[in-house]
Amino acid sequence: MANRNISDTVSELRKHILFSALSPEQLALIARHSRILNVTEGEILFQQDQPAERFFRLCSGQIKLSRLSMEGTEHVIEIIHPGQPFAEAVIFMKKRLYPVNAEALMNSRVLAVDSATFLQILYDSRETCFRLMADMSYRLHTFVNEIDNLTLQNATFRLVNHLLRQIADCKASEAYIQLSTSKQVLASRLSIKPETFSRILKTLNQKGLLEVNGSTIHILDVDGLRCFENH
Repeated sequence: MANRNISDTVSELRKHILFSALSPEQLALIARHSRILNVTEGEILFQQDQPAERFFRLCSGQIKLSRLSMEGTEHVIEIIHPGQPFAEAVIFMKKRLYPVNAEALMNSRVLAVDSATFLQILYDSRETCFRLMADMSYRLHTFVNEIDNLTLQNATFRLVNHLLRQIADCKASEAYIQLSTSKQVLASRLSIKPETFSRILKTLNQKGLLEVNGSTIHILDVDGLRCFENH
């Protein structure tokens, strides 16, 4: 059973961009100090300001990263989807504390990697260091764009832009979008108050651009929505 667990962990590690250049021996070393966790919906994986002894890759399910304001209001920082790493940047901070809370939005499977073991690998692998820097740079660029969208654009633009990014076929005249999170969580992720979120959807519906049925959004006029975004 132990060998099977190591094999499963190595298999998951190979899917992580940070480990793609590692030798079989290095992968086996990390696997021996890593675990695959099964977390249930609503379970807390780690909490803000908790010592960061591990970083993660989501194998299946969905994880919400959030922070609490001084007033106790939750703000969703990111929704993690399968294949995404998270909390890996913390291992390079002077104070290795998680800056956010991580909660499972549904039953999830998570690869948890021991930070100390991975740091030791980095000391011995320049190529891994460069790959890690490339990944961090990409994610930093993504977050800068997110900050621009959240601070420089109004709520309607942010929601419309989010919906358009969910459409796989850029040439489609209409599309169906299945929300993978609740409207409340999505509103928080886009820095929109829930009542404003609902009002925007109602306005878009009245203009004949979309219809909402539970967690399914039917985009009736993709081009019209793009034009609405640019107003």
